[in-house]
Amino acid sequence: MPALAADLVRSQVAVIAACATSAPGLAAKAATSTIPIVFQTGGDPVQDGLVSAMNRPGGNVTGVSRLAVTLAPKRLELLRELLPQATVTGLLVNPTNPRTGLVVEQIEEAARALGIRVHILKATTEGELDSVFASLVQLGVGALLVAQEPSYFRWREQIIALAARHAIPTAYGQREYPTAGGLMSYDASVADSFRQVGLYVGRILKGEKPADLPVVQPTKFELVINLKTAKTLGLTIPDKLLALADEVIE
Repeated sequence: MPALAADLVRSQVAVIAACATSAPGLAAKAATSTIPIVFQTGGDPVQDGLVSAMNRPGGNVTGVSRLAVTLAPKRLELLRELLPQATVTGLLVNPTNPRTGLVVEQIEEAARALGIRVHILKATTEGELDSVFASLVQLGVGALLVAQEPSYFRWREQIIALAARHAIPTAYGQREYPTAGGLMSYDASVADSFRQVGLYVGRILKGEKPADLPVVQPTKFELVINLKTAKTLGLTIPDKLLALADEVIE
């Protein structure tokens, strides 16, 4: 990543668009303090060191944050809406991710408010997933949340297959999961965040400065439900959830 950023700087590009996670933006920021940088990330850009403040980012960096970590409690609420009888829920996290502590804290707080008991399940490698899912039955887990984690996204087919094998209703943070056969997802619109990146790039090319452009936060969110998977699990999706869904996969 640093080498790619250095190549862009040597090429004297007008603007660097650094998308997907905070890593490309941080690499670009380390490579130049003059070329404008527009990032797109699911993380917290202040906490990650991309900008000093959301409203007045300062320097040569601004962009779009989906603040994906803060949406985990909403996914728990949606699972509760779907499965009011499931009083024990699992949360699958990667303990090596620096954001895991915040996710766990938010979910435990939301669970207390909803009267739900949460078991924290940890998997750092793909090989640990089998034993994690096998433990769900022993723990009496009736539903599962999968944290937004880059490695889990790469392993999503295995995670989806294990959730189906163990008949565990599971909520995810990216629409690619229900598209591939998972039950449901809830996230800020990725397409909208990329559109915002394009708008900022255009404004900078017309002469505006990144320091004067506040970091854009999400305003559009997407609930995706795989109805076929729900039927396989023997679930009936409440009309309220179907009405909220942006996409229903049949």
